[in-house]
Amino acid sequence: MAEQASTPGGTQPPDQPAAPSDGGDRETAAHPAGSDPTRADLTDEQRREAFVRDAVPYLDALYSAAMRYTRNAADAEDLVQETFAKAFDKFHQFRQGTNLKAWLYRILTNTYINAYRKEQRRPEEVSADADEEFSLYDRVGSATHAPAEVEVLSHLTEDEVKQALADLPEQFRIAVYLADVEGFSYAEIAEIMDTPIGTVMSRLHRGRGALHRALYDLATRRGLVSAHDDDGGAVA
Repeated sequence: MAEQASTPGGTQPPDQPAAPSDGGDRETAAHPAGSDPTRADLTDEQRREAFVRDAVPYLDALYSAAMRYTRNAADAEDLVQETFAKAFDKFHQFRQGTNLKAWLYRILTNTYINAYRKEQRRPEEVSADADEEFSLYDRVGSATHAPAEVEVLSHLTEDEVKQALADLPEQFRIAVYLADVEGFSYAEIAEIMDTPIGTVMSRLHRGRGALHRALYDLATRRGLVSAHDDDGGAVA
């Protein structure tokens, strides 16, 4: 998707964006009633210009995140459009000089959690048997001479890695995506997901372990590495 001053589907930032239907208070809880006076005093046209200049460049990144969240192109477009409508409506509350990208991702993430998951009536997805201590690199390193990430990941396609990430339980998938793909810090992820840092660290640890195991299993099926038993020994 090329960057342009529009939301997916070609719509311009709304003249009168609808108020958030869900989670509006949570999305801006980091900035309570502390509107930047310079933004609050902008005319509608000035606010529109500032939004197009500052927020719209994140359109493609937010769409990529929405695709990882929803795993459906139409739902991802709807999610991004709703996110931008909410962001435009709340833009006067964003504090200039703080992390706009994290602010937008928080709106995106909360919109997904509050609206899309409710509509789909999906249960909370938490794996009961996630192998928290499993390490792809330790396991493969015992069977190869080249660095593990070079030996295995270079032979897996981008689509295979994306699918392995997409198959993670929802809470783990979002945390791993925000940390390892988008590069957010623990503190930023905690704000985006409205979750304590300790919970973020736990989800990342478990999510990465589950992702490593999925990639290792895929590499084993493809014959890239030898299968190991539960104690780490090679299976004859």
